[in-house]
Amino acid sequence: MGNGHLFSGSDLRKLLIPLIVEQLLNSLMGTIDTIMVSNVGPEAISAVSLVDSINVLIIQLFTALAAGGAIVCSHYVGSKNNKAAMEAGKQLVLVTTVISVIITAVFLVFRTPLLSLIFGKVEAEVMSASKTYLFYTALSFPFIAIYDAGASIFRAQENTRTPMTVSVISNIINIAGNAVLIWGFHMGVAGAAISTLASRVFCAIVVMAKLYNPSLRLHIRGYLNVRPDFSVIKRILLIGIPSGVENCMFQFGKLAIQSTVSAMGTAAIAAQAMTNILENLNGIGGIGIGIGLMTVVGECMGAGRKDEAVYYIKKLTAIGELVIIGSCIIVFVLTKPITIMAGMEPVSADMCFNMICVITLVKPLVWVMSFVPAYGMRAAGDVKFSMILSCCTMWLFRVSLCVFLAKVFKMGPMAVWIGMFTDWTIRAVMFGLRFHSGRWASHKVI
Repeated sequence: MGNGHLFSGSDLRKLLIPLIVEQLLNSLMGTIDTIMVSNVGPEAISAVSLVDSINVLIIQLFTALAAGGAIVCSHYVGSKNNKAAMEAGKQLVLVTTVISVIITAVFLVFRTPLLSLIFGKVEAEVMSASKTYLFYTALSFPFIAIYDAGASIFRAQENTRTPMTVSVISNIINIAGNAVLIWGFHMGVAGAAISTLASRVFCAIVVMAKLYNPSLRLHIRGYLNVRPDFSVIKRILLIGIPSGVENCMFQFGKLAIQSTVSAMGTAAIAAQAMTNILENLNGIGGIGIGIGLMTVVGECMGAGRKDEAVYYIKKLTAIGELVIIGSCIIVFVLTKPITIMAGMEPVSADMCFNMICVITLVKPLVWVMSFVPAYGMRAAGDVKFSMILSCCTMWLFRVSLCVFLAKVFKMGPMAVWIGMFTDWTIRAVMFGLRFHSGRWASHKVI
């Protein structure tokens, strides 16, 4: 490895570039998927958006559990204990499968009362489409969970190319399935849901088949003979659950903000929807770097090299800053052409452009410090601090400030972003202080 470090520049590029590409393509494919479903009609897109607001919470839970498993595996890899890393991988697959099957069963049995409880009275057509969409997407939960677990085991052994390739192919299957089932067979929401299910089944089967390869440093064979090891499962859950709570709180916060925006009128709703898409797009690269940082710091901490963990958090935060600056500039340049191609009303397009102007100025100043180092500190086992801080800033600043500015000062959708910028800034300061204190490095993961 270069300069005595665990990871050379080449190692980092091999780790990070596929992660960034995967995140970017997933975001773009998700947007295309939404556009295709919207062509079915307003009832279909309403049903999909309502159900997806529930699905995202479940998917975030699986992502957090997988991250917990990846961190435990990477610590074992860093300590050169591949046997324990493989056992942790097996336990991760087992626990995510069991949890996801239970959640699927609950959703299938109670989907009608669940939808009525969460969304209240909606139009009969929308409720019918929602039930259909939730039925098929609930069936896909175990396959999402298994793919996430498998992908995290690959990432823990520094292989990000395989999950990227599987994800890209599955997205193509989803889009092609939409085209055939929605436009060819006129199956509407059911067509969209079935193609999503098929793509997720593909992901799970392929990633687990790939992990069966004994030439991999971490491979999993004999799935059916795996028995629960509660000491390992506890380690995974101690990291995964706080991260899951943090992720779910973010989604609840988004829903609270969305309900505030919904009262601002159609122009503001359209402007905010497009601004959200563009802001997510310019943050994709930074998120990819953060995910990669978890593997890097996990291995460093497993190897007992805390100084290396500090070095890589600083280095990847600096790289993340350059990526975010470049991403923000590219999205800023593309904003006006995108609003024109999307056929947005001039009022909405202007609101969107004004918000992107402000985001382009503010995001490079505070976003990276508020997110990227936190991935590294979580990988060291410092998950409770991150959970508590993120939940507090979300509700005290992002949500409450947004609602206050929107309702009292009638600031429109810009209130959302002032709340967001305040949240980012407070997080950046607090995570910066936490990092420099060194307390994040005192946890014992394995």
